[in-house]
Amino acid sequence: MSRETFTRRKEFVDRCHASARHVADKCQPAGTCQLPESPKTTSPVPELTSLHTKAGRGNYGDARFRGNCSGLLIRDLLRYYQPGAVLDPMTGSGTCRDVCRELDIYCQSFDLTTGFDARNLKCFSGLRHFPFVWLHPPYWKMVHYNDDPRCLSTAPTIDDFCKGLRQIIRNCLTLLSPTGRLAILMGDWKHQGHYLGLPFRTFNCAVQEGLWLDAPEIIRFQHGATSSSKAYNFAFIPRLHDVCFVLKRRP
Repeated sequence: MSRETFTRRKEFVDRCHASARHVADKCQPAGTCQLPESPKTTSPVPELTSLHTKAGRGNYGDARFRGNCSGLLIRDLLRYYQPGAVLDPMTGSGTCRDVCRELDIYCQSFDLTTGFDARNLKCFSGLRHFPFVWLHPPYWKMVHYNDDPRCLSTAPTIDDFCKGLRQIIRNCLTLLSPTGRLAILMGDWKHQGHYLGLPFRTFNCAVQEGLWLDAPEIIRFQHGATSSSKAYNFAFIPRLHDVCFVLKRRP
């Protein structure tokens, strides 16, 4: 091949690549991502994958409640597992309870503000067994909910937080049916300049209590997070997701 022919072919290939990039840029708006295709399964919720990208929050709970999560992930999980009853021992503004009401699923929801201390095993006495437990704990001190020393958001240290979270998981297991599932949603943030790694600590607590993954960890996109609209005068990699673990007892 002559040098002239090689040059012409290279210029043609370069023009094709440039044209393809131009078409891709027009088809995909800036700031969006193209999700990978998922395999076809017999799942009752085929859109539920390890990436939960649904925007909005649904008409669940109180959107004004700080730290309140979207009910759409809870709804998809309950539609997938189809439990007959759900325990929500840290209900916050009642997001899980509202999802259960819509799906006509029996739900018992409690909160520290109404006297239910999920760290106290006595509070679980007399309750029935549940095939599904939903846990959305505080992300340690990210949001200061109250001054109650029993609240995980007031734990003096990260070790105290993990100790309290592990106790809550242990208490929930006393009511989880043998083949039941326990789902935990956890985010992360920096404390004194260092990432806490809260999802990893949470999973470690669950493993120590005899649990293991029943599904891949689910990355939940944080649509509408209050921090998304802020501007910062320094560079960092923004965190745009929480992590949900769906767990079961280890064989």
